[in-house]
Amino acid sequence: MPDVSSSRAERLVNLVICLLSTRQYLTAERIRATVPGYPDTDDAFFRMFERDKAELRELGVPLESGRRGLDTADGYRIARQDYELGEIELEPDEAAAVALAARLWDSPQLSGAARGALVKLRAAGVEVDEDSGRVQPRVRAGDPAFAPLLAAVQDGRAVTFEHRRGGPGGEVVRRTVEPWGVVSWRGRWYLVGHDRDRADMRTFRVSRITGEVRAVGPAGAVRVPDGVDLTAIVRRNNDLPPVVGTARVWVAAGRAHGLRRLGRVTGPLEHGGRPGEELELDLRDPVMVARWLAGHGPDVAVLEPADLAERVRRTWAAVASADPVGSPA
Repeated sequence: MPDVSSSRAERLVNLVICLLSTRQYLTAERIRATVPGYPDTDDAFFRMFERDKAELRELGVPLESGRRGLDTADGYRIARQDYELGEIELEPDEAAAVALAARLWDSPQLSGAARGALVKLRAAGVEVDEDSGRVQPRVRAGDPAFAPLLAAVQDGRAVTFEHRRGGPGGEVVRRTVEPWGVVSWRGRWYLVGHDRDRADMRTFRVSRITGEVRAVGPAGAVRVPDGVDLTAIVRRNNDLPPVVGTARVWVAAGRAHGLRRLGRVTGPLEHGGRPGEELELDLRDPVMVARWLAGHGPDVAVLEPADLAERVRRTWAAVASADPVGSPA
């Protein structure tokens, strides 16, 4: 590709997005009003637009010209069927490189401008096919820990960091890890590696790493085991377990909103003289569900199954024995 400035490259990409996002022919004036980066004066705009058209054609972009309805000026669009790639066969290492590039691509400046262009198109009454034409990065790499973790993987160095277990209210624990790779799964990034503190392989959600990630030890000291499948490890450790049953739970009115989002409200129900609703919850991991429910204290009561209610009571008893002052009523 010719050597172009970042602003020109951004304008060209926005132009391609604009012309891919509609089946209509767009006149130069409509493109000028829609695509960011073009000058206000007529002469400067038409000179720049002619250069952009020529450059897109040199790059092999199938730019079509024609007229729509009563338009008196030529319009432009990109023939999507000619622009889309046919079937491509890649070697395993090539496929891995493409996958990594696709996962890491996340330019806030570019994606923001692209979204702005589509908003302008819709506001101008242009038919927009968002599914085929838009830029839609699915995985973001904005977590502060991401860059130092990736650098440590590339350098083969161990890292130390603080990790919050089990969500926002979980315990923060310092870990020292020999990183094998950073993998995306279901819209989140995970670090996979050997946890020196546990002497075992572990995965860590990158968004739960707090504070500074610090590389320790010499470069090249970390070796990734032969044949390890990082994605399979993350999938195995983070996929939801199968549903093993259903729980009926009473929830006090106006309370436990997070729990309500996980369940299905079946109707109003009074419990112990307090108004509320009955919820149905899918049971996947009874131990984990019991911890969730116990954390809501008197605002939640398990109606069935009995063994889940007993798990919640045992959790409360354990809390009471450890901290009598802070135990639930």
